Amino acid sequence: MPADSEAVKRVAARVKELAADYEPPTFQEVPHPDAALFLAAIDHQTGYTEPHEVDGEGPYEGSALLWALGLRAERRAPGALTARSMLGGPAEATAAVFPAGQDALQDPERRAKLWDDLAKGMLKDYGGQAEALIEASGGKLGEQGGVLFRLSQFDAFADPLRKKAFLVAKIWERRGWLEVSDPQNWEVSADNVLMRLALRSGLVEEGDVDPVREQTRDAFKQVADEAGISPPVLDDLLWERGREGPDLIGNEAGDLVEPARREGVVFY
Repeated sequence: MPADSEAVKRVAARVKELAADYEPPTFQEVPHPDAALFLAAIDHQTGYTEPHEVDGEGPYEGSALLWALGLRAERRAPGALTARSMLGGPAEATAAVFPAGQDALQDPERRAKLWDDLAKGMLKDYGGQAEALIEASGGKLGEQGGVLFRLSQFDAFADPLRKKAFLVAKIWERRGWLEVSDPQNWEVSADNVLMRLALRSGLVEEGDVDPVREQTRDAFKQVADEAGISPPVLDDLLWERGREGPDLIGNEAGDLVEPARREGVVFY
């Protein structure tokens, strides 16, 4: 269902104001394409309860903390975030990468299985190299042979709205590893932050998680077009500034929150 045109215009105007002085992240801290691939694969419901510093930087919380800890492991042992290192790794080894004081990463068993599935598939189809997957895509996001399709073959990236897959593609593109030839296929990542913003601003209506996620993605694609901002940059802007500001783009709909997650999924 298309978002209300007046709401799209109102939000787009606000987004253009916010974007005037916004610099999207460069992801320079991500050392190679495989690091982005394997960290995005387990980037869901971290379970961290408090912010923590990592090597004197931060504090980080939630997803940002997971990435900071994972990148620290890669710095300490180059190649840790590659298919050959991840193959058959036990849950204990996964958990050992992500300690934060007394805080522990939620469900390391499930994340170890996701890493193992991804490692097996990458070794079988791409020689264990993310660069080979990128090359095989021919620079396309969409279509059957594109990056999004190829990533969707792995359990970690099976989300039908491709939240994690878009995150990986965004990092690869921002770092210069992927040159996207079909930018019309970019979408925002419909996570809890963006859903809450869309609901409170009146872009979408309350409902169950699946339709709200889909409507959020579609509504922000319309906002991106109206504002003249690419969806990946809009995604960064809304996520970074909307985590602590649920009324960032308006609260015309009132105090609405994102719907509850479904049990057993590894996305939203």
